[in-house]
Amino acid sequence: MGIKIKISALAISILVISGCSNTNSQPDEEMDHSTMDMDDDMKENEHMSHDEVVSLNDSTGENELKIPSMLKPDNEEGVVYTVRAQEGKTEIFDGIETTTYGYNGTFLGPMLRLEKGETVKIRTINDLQEDTTFHWHGLEVSGEEDGGPHSVIKPGEENIIEFKVAQEASTLWFHPHPVGKTAEQVYNGLAGLIYIEDENSKSLGLPGDYGKNDFPLIFQDKTFDDKKQMNYSAAMNEDGTIGDTLLINGTLNSKLTVNKEKVRLRLLNGSNARNFTFKLNTGDSFVQIATDGGFLNEPVTLKEVTLTPSERAEIVVDFSQLNTANDLALVNEDGSVLLPFEVSDQSGMNSSIPTEMNNFSLTEEEMNLPVTKKVELFGMMDQVTINGMKFDPNRIDFTQEQGVTEVWEIYNKPDEMGGMNHPFHIHGTQFKILSRDGKEPAENERGWKDSISIKPDETVKIAVQFKHKGVYMFHCHILEHEENGMMGQVKVE
Repeated sequence: MGIKIKISALAISILVISGCSNTNSQPDEEMDHSTMDMDDDMKENEHMSHDEVVSLNDSTGENELKIPSMLKPDNEEGVVYTVRAQEGKTEIFDGIETTTYGYNGTFLGPMLRLEKGETVKIRTINDLQEDTTFHWHGLEVSGEEDGGPHSVIKPGEENIIEFKVAQEASTLWFHPHPVGKTAEQVYNGLAGLIYIEDENSKSLGLPGDYGKNDFPLIFQDKTFDDKKQMNYSAAMNEDGTIGDTLLINGTLNSKLTVNKEKVRLRLLNGSNARNFTFKLNTGDSFVQIATDGGFLNEPVTLKEVTLTPSERAEIVVDFSQLNTANDLALVNEDGSVLLPFEVSDQSGMNSSIPTEMNNFSLTEEEMNLPVTKKVELFGMMDQVTINGMKFDPNRIDFTQEQGVTEVWEIYNKPDEMGGMNHPFHIHGTQFKILSRDGKEPAENERGWKDSISIKPDETVKIAVQFKHKGVYMFHCHILEHEENGMMGQVKVE
């Protein structure tokens, strides 16, 4: 069950007053959120900081990891895929059917493999009994094709989008984005993967045999009721829904069987709110090769990598160099066993990790651009705001010119209890991190990003350019925060 928050009657009244005052037209410098007088019990124990959340149950490793199928194009002119949102029953627990949502199946969705340079048509169909949208997270497409909350598809309806793939090789994903229903629909299973490949990715010699030495890993935590159902209304927490049961690619108690070779793991934090810090239980290192939107220039050796909701990272683990006599597993920061590995005696394929993979750069011009957009993230529960305001679908918060790079400054304003991390996402673009609190980003963040974790009292500057026109969302990717109004709109003209 997600962590519950206790607030005294006085604190509730103060929160409501504070929430009302946040929507007025005072300049940012006059807004003072730091005087919120919270109940002592809440200050000490109950604030949803995500630093101390309910632990995940260890994976027993009894079920082999399911690998999403690769979606095949329809036999029609052009590259046409059909993606259908539907409801069904899934046997997550042995002998028990759980009601779930999925794309082209009952739970989660297939992987769409796209090639840079090709023109793609996707037919989206809503077979749910409620409105939905199809948001292409990380994909650089026009506002009309992005699938934000304005692009509602009603039950029984369908829509066709068409776009040219113009960005570099990367691991992206897709999920719904309807106002008021995003968190629940993702929680129920609506999420799928997008792989973009290009000439560079094919030439690098990295592990690339899908489901053999190149594995997608969609991490999501859930809470199941006594009937083994995902009862979102019971599990839901205003500050982010956290569960005690981990599913990877929809598999409970999963394990991954690998050969003694280099193995590529494409990590996606597909959770509503939980952060993951991935590391090997042996303390061995691995290398990160890619961020949200593409390859790093060179591999970065790490012992752990943290992903907040919607962030991705591609890592390579060399199982031929690890001591496989003992149990091997991917674990979380607190030691919870996420994914045990079973290493076979086979040597596997020959692949490499090149020393040079990309030509990503920050130009002198980008580094010297003035800040033109300021974003202040603030609050918790249902009192979250951006620049003191809640989302209004009829309000455009920013405008930006197509093809012009601007610098956005995002500040996570702490409250009296310190605040919490906010994963900040911008639709329709891949951006560059210029600095964190005036300092260079970490080596493994020097690549294309569409989501970024921002700590309390941290200021991040990013260089943002939109390749297409339209209206795009920017928001906190804790899905309950997004639904509580922590979202704005930028119009690109």
